[in-house]
Amino acid sequence: MKYSLRSSFARLNLVLFAIVFLLTIVGRIVTITGAWAFCVGWPVCLPTQPVGYWKLLHLVLVGVASIVMMIVLRKAWREQRSQNLLLPLTTVTGVLFFGQAFIGAIIVTRAFPLHLVVLHTMSAVALWIALGTLVFASGVLAKDAHEVVKLDFRQRVKDFFILSKPLIVALLLVTTYSGLVAGSKAWPSASLTFWTLLGGALAAAGSSALNQYIDRELDKNMQRTAKRPLADGRLTAAEGLSYGLALSLISYYVMAGFVNLLAALLSLVGIFYYVIFYSVLLKKATVQNIVIGGGAGAIPPMVGWAAATGHLGLAAWILFAIVFMWTPPHFWALAIVRMKDYEKAGVPMMPVVRGETETRRHILVYTIELVAVTLLLPIFNLAGTVYLVSSLVLGGFLLYAAWRVFKVGGNKVAWTMYRWSSMYLAFIFLALMIDAVV
Repeated sequence: MKYSLRSSFARLNLVLFAIVFLLTIVGRIVTITGAWAFCVGWPVCLPTQPVGYWKLLHLVLVGVASIVMMIVLRKAWREQRSQNLLLPLTTVTGVLFFGQAFIGAIIVTRAFPLHLVVLHTMSAVALWIALGTLVFASGVLAKDAHEVVKLDFRQRVKDFFILSKPLIVALLLVTTYSGLVAGSKAWPSASLTFWTLLGGALAAAGSSALNQYIDRELDKNMQRTAKRPLADGRLTAAEGLSYGLALSLISYYVMAGFVNLLAALLSLVGIFYYVIFYSVLLKKATVQNIVIGGGAGAIPPMVGWAAATGHLGLAAWILFAIVFMWTPPHFWALAIVRMKDYEKAGVPMMPVVRGETETRRHILVYTIELVAVTLLLPIFNLAGTVYLVSSLVLGGFLLYAAWRVFKVGGNKVAWTMYRWSSMYLAFIFLALMIDAVV
């Protein structure tokens, strides 16, 4: 590998590195001299207080660096779409740059909270590592595009939307908001709701995109997933990876900056759980993939609870258990319908490994356990009559669907179970919200 500055992308990254380096030096001078505190009246203070010029220079350099960073990002997404290292690295560098600036602005207005100070420092370290790597990698790998391919903007927006798995995101936001309302025991403020749901949506969408990046080859072998943007080739692997990493990082900055540290950490745990623990390690390794992997989808209600209270109580863990127990019968019902797909793709889902009869029995057993878990909230006096009645009625319908799967069998009955279980989760969490505010 030979380093070269022949490409305009490599030269632009070197310029960015120099500007950010100068920005860092000036920023340090501003901190040491106390220019932010000393020159509160900027720009009025400039003629009589020379230290204010450092503050002005710092702001100018922030603006210049931001513009150059945007140019680098645009150039990468236009010319390096197929570069599996350069595009994700450039995207992550951009998010770290703007994320550090975002957290820095919040720190100044909030009396320097410790967790944000740590995040700001860690972002700075990560930014320099990413930027240095980007300068080197662009010199080795980047090539000027002789002709930029014209892309259908509408189609790309649609494809990135699909990459986010919007239906799954919507269901996860229902459970997140339910945890937020239940934890608040009232309708939460508009600002807390907005930032919690925005951070949750970004985390879920980013995780979904990373999951599809990991499964892009596997998805080609399944009828249900063959037309996904990465499997179908409408988006490059580098674009899928970059998009997923960007949304996941941004979600943490949003949660840490506008919600609280615990909610941010839980959201981050959910991302790692789903992407690394489930998608990479479990999905193709064990028939218990869905059982163990269900923990990823069970974290959002805990995020909502933590956003409302700043801690986790027994109720939050029961909400986790509800979604955790709901996941296996929900996805096993789908696995029965799509058994040939999973078998072709080499995914050891229960119907493929142990047969449909054993899977139907497990669906019934897990559904009984799920309904029992939902009753823990009223048993421990953590929910009222509205939730109790709703959980009994909804549980009865779901048990009936599971019983039919067990006794009747067939794809049609399994598909009904799959659809009913989706509605069941949404409605039982809706009942929890109503119960909390009545």
